Amino acid sequence: MSLIRNISVFVILTSALTSSCFNKTTSGKCLNNADKRGELRIMFYNVENLFDIYDDSLKQDDDFLPEGYKHWNSRRFTDKLNKLYKVIIAVGGWEPPEIIGLCEIENIYILKKLINDTPLSKFEYGIVHRDSPDIRGIDVALLFRKDKISLLQQDFYNIIFPWDTLKKTRDILYFKGLALRKDTLHVFVNHWPSRHGGQLETEAYRVYVSSVLKEKVDSIFNTDNKPKIIITGDFNDEPENRSIAETLSAGFNIDSVEPDKLYNLSYNLQDNKKSGTYKYKFNWEIYDQFIVSGPLISTSELKTSLTDIHIFRADFLFEDDDIYSGIRPYRTYRGYTYTGGFSDHLPVYLDLNKK
Repeated sequence: MSLIRNISVFVILTSALTSSCFNKTTSGKCLNNADKRGELRIMFYNVENLFDIYDDSLKQDDDFLPEGYKHWNSRRFTDKLNKLYKVIIAVGGWEPPEIIGLCEIENIYILKKLINDTPLSKFEYGIVHRDSPDIRGIDVALLFRKDKISLLQQDFYNIIFPWDTLKKTRDILYFKGLALRKDTLHVFVNHWPSRHGGQLETEAYRVYVSSVLKEKVDSIFNTDNKPKIIITGDFNDEPENRSIAETLSAGFNIDSVEPDKLYNLSYNLQDNKKSGTYKYKFNWEIYDQFIVSGPLISTSELKTSLTDIHIFRADFLFEDDDIYSGIRPYRTYRGYTYTGGFSDHLPVYLDLNKK
């Protein structure tokens, strides 16, 4: 059965990549966003536990070893890398995204395998990555196309919770780059603490990470004139939650844009829990988001808008939900059962266009 499923996925992917319909929805509608591709396309994807097959004695990666409970092996690892490559190409449209934010990546070895041992090798991606303190060893990372983006600066902001110094989480990644030889972009990639244990019980951790991010963003607002800031990631909170709406002060109303404020473009992707990037039981959540500074909406030559943000909802990323009805992301594992899918999250992407 798994062989038949894999063959079906390959056929669907091949069809998507060789036709003009790169983003066919579950309703059968071809969104064809490749035809509307901006000057720059930025993608974010939580790839769900992308581990190598080797033991890291300093991390809790035992489940993802050939002898571990999940029987993770080189065949499954290579298959997942190829699936990730195909999603990146499909999201890109006519060419792969210029900037790719990723989370749940174990190490730089995996990133090098992705950009060197798949057809992505011809696009000369650069890597921004650092091993984080996360006890499972999953990190955030950023890939950028060196033919379109020049690296100016990179930083990683370690998170230490004042009331719980033993708790470890992912760094915040900061990337400063020169796009198309003229536009400076400030990009933050995030993977905030999960809701495991309860949303309210864990909220303080996400609020604290948000406060660290807010401090870094404010320092850019204070030193740069009309900075172009892009914040993306898996926030494990939704746009209206306290960590994002209040602590980060990411607004929703772009009718009156201020140059020193943040605006959450993902807010308008919500549809009464019927669409999102992650499905919890019956409801879809918007955990994976894009937040931008005012100048990218109103005053910059390189601009974006509410119509330039998308959840990538190609058919091959879904499977039937036999528990809560409808469909759900086609993930790699369901519990300890290998299903051979892509991820438990859907990718999101944002286009930047010239005036």
